[in-house]
Amino acid sequence: MKYYHMTVAGLERDLPICPVSDTLYIAGFVIFGDPELTVACARELLARAPEYDYIITAEAKGIPLAHEMARQAGDRRYILARKGAKLYMHDVFEVSEHSITTAKEQHLYLDGEDAAIMKGKKILIVDDVISTGESLHALEALVEKAGGSICGRMAILAEGDAQERSDLIYLEKLPLFHPDGTVIED
Repeated sequence: MKYYHMTVAGLERDLPICPVSDTLYIAGFVIFGDPELTVACARELLARAPEYDYIITAEAKGIPLAHEMARQAGDRRYILARKGAKLYMHDVFEVSEHSITTAKEQHLYLDGEDAAIMKGKKILIVDDVISTGESLHALEALVEKAGGSICGRMAILAEGDAQERSDLIYLEKLPLFHPDGTVIED
């Protein structure tokens, strides 16, 4: 297996290079099980964050980041868009999205109670990696449907075209790769 070595939030990590298609590979960035990296990235993102009322993220890889950012900021709550509606959820909002790391269309669900607290509030969208922007677009749609105001978009890493977005705050660039593990240059 090939790896991409990078430094993020002052920490070095080796990311496995994984196939998305026959011609496109990505470096797998996972903060699950890495509290040192999660804490450091949350601290760095909070230092750059705009003023907000609530943080929202999508299930699942953004959860540790949103949790740690909320913990460090002293927030009492953050909001989670789920991949499936749960029995305890009521008045559920739904949007669909297609991410570069998934093989099919996915749906995101927001509990009506969470939607109610977002109404008229400044909402900060966070995720681990932004690439095509499809997951981000789905979160934006949920926030808008709930009546919240998006005050910022943040990610640990920006991959591919996301690196050119002027509305995205991120810590590091993550390149795309050829099947042989070499970086695809723009």
